[in-house]
Amino acid sequence: MNWGHIRALVLRYTFLYTRSVPRVAEMFFWPVMDLLVWGFITVYLQKLEHQPPALVTFLLGSMIFWDILYRAQQAVTISFLEDIWARNLLNLFVSPIRVSEFIVATYIVGFVKILVTVGILAGLALWFYHWNLFQMGLPLIPLFASLLLMGWAVGMITTALIMRWGQSAEALAWGIPFLIQPICAVFYPLSVLPKWIQPISRAIPATYVFEGMRQVLRGEGLSTHEMMWAFGLNVVYLIGAGLFFNYMFEVARDKGLLAKLGTQ
Repeated sequence: MNWGHIRALVLRYTFLYTRSVPRVAEMFFWPVMDLLVWGFITVYLQKLEHQPPALVTFLLGSMIFWDILYRAQQAVTISFLEDIWARNLLNLFVSPIRVSEFIVATYIVGFVKILVTVGILAGLALWFYHWNLFQMGLPLIPLFASLLLMGWAVGMITTALIMRWGQSAEALAWGIPFLIQPICAVFYPLSVLPKWIQPISRAIPATYVFEGMRQVLRGEGLSTHEMMWAFGLNVVYLIGAGLFFNYMFEVARDKGLLAKLGTQ
């Protein structure tokens, strides 16, 4: 065993971290997110110790609803990464295809994939846990739509960041959705969060969806006022994400970054 070779490899992999902020951030990001999410879930469990059936129902619904948001974001971002990995990005953007057409296409593909995924998850939840997602009735439609819109907005922002900073920022494709997970009340109600975080959480459309889901499952009905807030925020974020994406696209094109992405 040649320790000189080992030392050279250690230095090589260490230099990768010293020159890449996303790689360094990833060392801390996932442990911190796990700590926050499971810490808040523990606090919630302590408050629900006498209501285990309700807890199971809430957690199953939260898992399926979270997957809608996550898959909507992934549909946009992974489609872009697929073109990078296949070295097809230059072919895509030198063709007459507009950026808006690319985005809409990823939306459509993502929507179909989400329907398939949710159908499978709902079937498994019914089979294994005897819980029917569709018992929520008509409120399921606006809840689903709101998560879809937010996922698209997050997907555009993520893709724009990767477009600007290259493949070294690919970890953002999986990391950004989980950055907001601890504060948008996915697995626990808003009241579990510290008071100073709650205003931030209320600025996230998904918070109203997960809170609304728990209201429906408790038999309280869906708040029209809360859902209007969610859709209003989604419209603002979609417009902002679209402008941000277009700005980053122009910057990447002017700096020749698209050519680098397409040949890496």
